[in-house]
Amino acid sequence: MFIGHYALGLAAKKLAPKVSLGTLFLSVQLLDLMWPIFLLLGIEHVRIDPGNTSFTPLDFYDYPISHSLVTVLVWSAAFGLIYFVLRKYSRGAWILGAGVFSHWVLDFVTHRPDLPIIPGSTTYVGLGLWDSVIATVLVEGALFVIGVVLYTRSTVAMDKTGRYAFWGLIGFLPLIWVGNMFGPPPPDVQTLAYAALLLWLLVPWGYWIDRHRQPTG
Repeated sequence: MFIGHYALGLAAKKLAPKVSLGTLFLSVQLLDLMWPIFLLLGIEHVRIDPGNTSFTPLDFYDYPISHSLVTVLVWSAAFGLIYFVLRKYSRGAWILGAGVFSHWVLDFVTHRPDLPIIPGSTTYVGLGLWDSVIATVLVEGALFVIGVVLYTRSTVAMDKTGRYAFWGLIGFLPLIWVGNMFGPPPPDVQTLAYAALLLWLLVPWGYWIDRHRQPTG
């Protein structure tokens, strides 16, 4: 899942208006932001296997540190705790911790059974939404629309930057999503990892947007 994760980041602004959109994006995408780093370090592994599922050519056969259930619970608690220590905003800390965990929940829905329960476990879970392109597009697209609607009802632009930076992002994310759906598979794992690192750029984009918008409540 891609835009579905950002959808939850957008929607969470309504629940935690004091938290910047950039921080919300960091929470909901933390696992996928760490994953390419672990790939490049050789800690985790992936295969490029066209046909692995109908939606993606990637075989996520080894990512226990970034995506196992137990380690995700640890990442979630750590992220929320660090935010609370820095900001003293308990509601935001809980929402951000839940945001990290939401990534695993959405991956559980979309992935085939390749998500480990604990590092070293031979038990893998996943409901396999990716086995249907149509179902994936409908579910993820609906989540994105809901997230955009909730964010626009929760914030208002203070200037032109607040409008254009936000709607630029909302146009950009589906383009990347569609490109991943219909584009060729990556030529190799290293190229995939470096391309995935570009997702980090969406975090400062979120901070930029948030500096030019304010909560409506």
